[in-house]
Amino acid sequence: MNIIMSELYLSTVLGKTVIDELGQEIGKLRDLIMVPGEIFPQVSHLLVAKRKETLCIPWQEVSLFNPYVISVYGTPQDIPSYVPKEGDILVRRDILDRQIVDVNGAKVVRVNDLKLGGRQDLLGIFSVDIGFRGLLRRLGYERICEKLYRSLGRDIPHQEISWEYVQPLEMNLSMLTLTMARDQLADMHPADIANIISQISHQHIKTVLTSLDTETAGEAIHELEPELRSRVMNQLDSEQASDILEEMEPDEAADVLGDLPEEKAQELLDLMDEEEAEEIQELLEHEENSAGGLMNSEYVTITADMTVADALREIRLLAPDIETVYYAYVVDREEFLIGVISLKELLIHPPDSVIAEIMTENLKTVNVDASPENILEIIAKYNLIAVPVLGAEGKMEGIVTVDDILEMFLPYALRRRRYHH
Repeated sequence: MNIIMSELYLSTVLGKTVIDELGQEIGKLRDLIMVPGEIFPQVSHLLVAKRKETLCIPWQEVSLFNPYVISVYGTPQDIPSYVPKEGDILVRRDILDRQIVDVNGAKVVRVNDLKLGGRQDLLGIFSVDIGFRGLLRRLGYERICEKLYRSLGRDIPHQEISWEYVQPLEMNLSMLTLTMARDQLADMHPADIANIISQISHQHIKTVLTSLDTETAGEAIHELEPELRSRVMNQLDSEQASDILEEMEPDEAADVLGDLPEEKAQELLDLMDEEEAEEIQELLEHEENSAGGLMNSEYVTITADMTVADALREIRLLAPDIETVYYAYVVDREEFLIGVISLKELLIHPPDSVIAEIMTENLKTVNVDASPENILEIIAKYNLIAVPVLGAEGKMEGIVTVDDILEMFLPYALRRRRYHH
């Protein structure tokens, strides 16, 4: 093998003449077949157009590969025709001009060109060109425009993403995704994933959600605008949709189901764990724009006779399944709310302190039918992170958190900006 250039762009070799070992023309380079590699996706075959036929040349048979000469061992008689196989990934056909996710920049971009590189006699995709320079290169104007830009004292910027940060959106390309890209996509803030979902076509949304764990997928779906959220949930298989809902906080799952047609919502509830479905069903029965409709029914409760050490032990046990743990609510045997203590206060008091002696008894609450304006007023006035919600009998039923109530009043665009900064 003799690759003259360690790096080259796909656009500089596509359409180039391929010659045999005697220097005779075989045809023009039409495409490259890619397969997963240890370090990067690598070329397994060259597809060469010869009149109306397409020949398939294994990469091992290539002797020279650069923008000036592409030559292979053997003669055209030895080269078989290309027989398309399901699952084949062709660079020009499947990757060039497609949308991909830049997981490092958390955005959707278009592939304008690809940088190929040679390493240990292999040729693979090093990076993706998403910039204006890539378009100019493909049109054959890169050098002319570069001279023009330089005469103006400017430069055409290079906008390339290393393949390790690329998440393709086509389902069949997922096998070429490197582990780093998959892990980084899962680690993105749900608002960023929601932003990506809102930019891509419907057939690609499922690909993104399938590459995430169900909890992250649920958080991202909840961040979508209600109309898109409903479309996404309708698009998913019912089993997958119910699995995602089970991983969501009950109030968020109720938000999502509340946007769906009643029949669809009931179908998904029937597929869910019975206990979780009942919890969500209860939330759905409250008016949407009320404390009951906004509240989360999962929160930390402790008893007044506990010590600080007991309370912290209890919180540690409950915390993995509860979204908000800033406060521990003190309830009696009948579930009536008698006090509250913040996590900070628990951390600064001695472990043997009794909760009854250090809890705040005169706490602010709202009823299940309280309006969003009423809840916001209390949260703002008393600088609360969450406010307890009491049912008709005065028993505690849930909490409304500051972020849930703010979402009611912040315009969607502003909310997006808040999440990104």
